[in-house]
Parts: sequence; C-alpha cells; structure tokens
Amino acid sequence: MAKDWFKTTINNQNDNDMSNRIDEPIVDVNDVSHISAGTIIKGEISSLNDIRVDGSVEGKIYSKGKIVVGESASVTGSLLCTNLDLWGKMEGDVYVKDTMSLKGAASVNGNTNVRKFQVEMGVQVNGTFHMISEADYDKFVSDVVTTGVPGSKPAKPVPAAEK
Repeated sequence: MAKDWFKTTINNQNDNDMSNRIDEPIVDVNDVSHISAGTIIKGEISSLNDIRVDGSVEGKIYSKGKIVVGESASVTGSLLCTNLDLWGKMEGDVYVKDTMSLKGAASVNGNTNVRKFQVEMGVQVNGTFHMISEADYDKFVSDVVTTGVPGSKPAKPVPAAEK
C-alpha cells in the first residue's frame, strides 16, 4: 500500500482556491526510527519522526519529535529534538525544545540547552546547563542542522571544506 507523505491544507474558506495551499508532512505517532544495539552510525541523521538509539552514533541527530537514548547506547556529537529521554551516554551538545529527562545511570558530558529538565538519582552530569526559549532552540537548529527533513525549511548548504 502506498503511503501519502504529505497532506494538503487550504488556508482559505473556498476549497476550490488552490492558490493558498500548503503541503505539510504527515507524521504518524507510531513511526519510530530505531538504531539497534550493535549498530554504529557516523554522520548526520534528520527525521520528522521519533528516534530510538540503542547502538552507537557519532555525529548529529535531529528529530522534530522525541529521541530516546537507551541504556546501552552512546552518542558522541549533537542531539537536537523536541523531547529527550536519556538512559545511556551522551558526549557533546544537547538542544531540547521542551523537556529532557535524565534517567537511570545516564551520563552527560557537554553543554545542555533545554527549556525543562528532569533528573533521577544516579545520573552523572559534567558540563553546563542553559535554560532556553523556543526561539533560542529554533536558532540553534538553523545554525547546527545541515540536513533537511521533508516539510521543513531548506537546510543551509555545507561549505565544501566540511564535506
């Protein structure tokens, strides 16, 4: 069965007037990109959907939804998402639009930029925490994310020296 990746909405009372149409991506709450234990990824990942990491990632992970970093997982680089549940290890910069939950024996080494956070006993944190607004988060995303996702603003080009 083919899946429609975009829905069309009309910004006008007249359904026959297609001049004000906007294509928006369809996101199913059950769609989760999963990086399994034993998997190693180097590079940049961008997704409209939630992401669960149980393997190892070196690079940037961007999700318009939630990222869950499992107990056996490790991430080195940058995480950018709306919400984050961290059970594993994170080294690098974290940008969370809403809520970050540090759970179990999680460890964070780096700079964390978040609106709200929750920390359980046993978590290790080395670095700085900055409380940010949604506008601050949007600026971080535009500065850091170079790979676009469907339905978002085009990603900024990567200079040839970084490729």
